[in-house]
Amino acid sequence: MRVVVGADRHGSVDRALRFLGVGTSELIVIDADDQGRMRVDALESAVSDGTGPLIVCLQAGEVHTGAFDDFAALVPIARRHGAWVHVDGAFGLWAAASPALRRLTDGMALADSWATDAHKTLNVPYDCGMAIVRDPADSIAAFRTGGDYLIYSGLDPWDVTPELSRRARGVPAWAVLRSLGRSGVAELLDRLHANAVQMAAGLRRIPGVEVLNDVVYTQVMFRLRTDEATRALGEAILIDGTAAVTGAQWRGRASLRCSMSSWATTSEDVTRTLTAFRELITA
Repeated sequence: MRVVVGADRHGSVDRALRFLGVGTSELIVIDADDQGRMRVDALESAVSDGTGPLIVCLQAGEVHTGAFDDFAALVPIARRHGAWVHVDGAFGLWAAASPALRRLTDGMALADSWATDAHKTLNVPYDCGMAIVRDPADSIAAFRTGGDYLIYSGLDPWDVTPELSRRARGVPAWAVLRSLGRSGVAELLDRLHANAVQMAAGLRRIPGVEVLNDVVYTQVMFRLRTDEATRALGEAILIDGTAAVTGAQWRGRASLRCSMSSWATTSEDVTRTLTAFRELITA
């Protein structure tokens, strides 16, 4: 089995494959561009050679930059070579709910399976991951079990999960979706995106700050002139307590990552955070 992944994939992809006995050294890793998107030309050349079952893992929302792979170009290439196409959309899959952001997911519907985390965008508790498969027959073939004491009713819970019994993890996600509705989810996504755009614009006005990514979704990544100064700012903002940002490595250099994910964050919160950054940088 050949498994094709992008150079800037999330670590959970490798972890899931290790559960299946596929080691990191066995992966076919495709180069990414400066935003972390899989290169279309590199995928074409990588899948042209070789035989056997083929899986291509694409990404909706790179965890640092928020960038989306070019599904409209990549999925047809994978399809021509008989691949199963999976999309890791941990937080980016939700962009499809927003008319303003839906363009980021163009072509994603052609994939065979998606994965997403409700906790990253819907703000429900952890343990609300979702796996979505195009054809229920594929899920049943992988998971259905036997037992004359089991009562089958069509598509049963054990047909869509490795577990035969589990708690009702889906209830929090269902409750949010039922409460917000389609328009509410779209408004939430648009607000998170607007916060990211405001944050990036404000950071660019602070001397010495470099915004490293194109802010297409909810992620903002930035740095100061040196790795030392960047890491020091990350520690200082946590001590200050106005906001929390996480440190990252991007193309071999230290950076800081703002991930807009809380429904409660307002434009005023972003302004206060920018003020804190400015004061800490110029102190």
